[in-house]
Amino acid sequence: MKGTTGFFFDELCFWHSAGMHALVMPVGGWVQPPAAAGFAESPESKRRLKCLMDVSGLSRQLTLRTAEPASESDLLRVHPEAYLQRFKALSDAGGGALAETAPIGPGTYEIAKLSAGLAIAAVDSVMKGEVRNAYSLSRPPGHHCLADQAMGFCFLANIPIAIEAAKAKHGLGRVAIIDWDVHHGNGTQSIYEQRGDVLTISMHQENCFPPGYSGVEDRGVGNGLGFNINLPLPAGSGHEAYLQAMRDIVLPALERFAPELIVVACGYDANGVDPLARMLLHSDSFRAMTALLKEAAERHCDGRLVMVHEGGYAEAYVPFCGLAVLEEMADIRTAVEDPMLPLLQLQQPARLYSEFLKGYVENLAMRLA
Repeated sequence: MKGTTGFFFDELCFWHSAGMHALVMPVGGWVQPPAAAGFAESPESKRRLKCLMDVSGLSRQLTLRTAEPASESDLLRVHPEAYLQRFKALSDAGGGALAETAPIGPGTYEIAKLSAGLAIAAVDSVMKGEVRNAYSLSRPPGHHCLADQAMGFCFLANIPIAIEAAKAKHGLGRVAIIDWDVHHGNGTQSIYEQRGDVLTISMHQENCFPPGYSGVEDRGVGNGLGFNINLPLPAGSGHEAYLQAMRDIVLPALERFAPELIVVACGYDANGVDPLARMLLHSDSFRAMTALLKEAAERHCDGRLVMVHEGGYAEAYVPFCGLAVLEEMADIRTAVEDPMLPLLQLQQPARLYSEFLKGYVENLAMRLA
């Protein structure tokens, strides 16, 4: 039904710039300047998603909104004041390296506050029942950001900021965060690892980013013990391995936890043509995972499901993955056909590797039980 899915975006989020890079490497020395902006975390994958939504007619069937930037009090629920001051000072000075993997440009502080504000508004709209579910096209992303340190293109922890705002405003209790970005959600994990009211689950390519990290033994600390789950999947894991992990591990964890809200760190860099990972997902993979979580949200929390955009660096392909997610959320199918889907379906793991992956996920499920 028209309008039951909210979509939160703002053009200003596309104006964050990280300066001259070739993929993730600063230009200089042996690194040749690129023909265009060159940075992997560019606005194009997000802008092209919104454009595809517009030309397909999907945008007209959603509730489209922008939002106010996150307030300082919103930020301070998650980030210490000293970190925010350092971030703002560097942004006001024109930019630079806030961390080794987190370069910023002029105005990034204000844009990051807007990115977090979109996530806050998406969660708030779902909690108030204004929409059934919601998608926040947040940029810069947030799932690598620690409370006091930027990392991996992330400067503010968008999802924790939105959750803590909802807890303060609505008395929200149990929240489940499912992170299917191909890189580990280390920032979210670090913020919530000592708490039992937020379940964090990260599905990621093993040893990818942070470099060498797997995480299956990290289950939380103190009151948070058992409320942090890591699903490190081998490079080359495809559609069936992800769906098996969802059915065997993620959904049972949600059943045990019974969340009042499900939030997804919705990265698309597990797609089969992403330059920063080696997974083999396609648009129907993201559609199928969304369907599973949508059903779980209906069962546990009256349909309250929020997607917050994270990574995804294949500019031509991310739009098809994002459109599939939004179509599934809104129960709408547009006329768009994914031109890469047949090829990526053919590129799934061969039989022997598929058998290995099946056993791997089964063993992982037993270890985490």
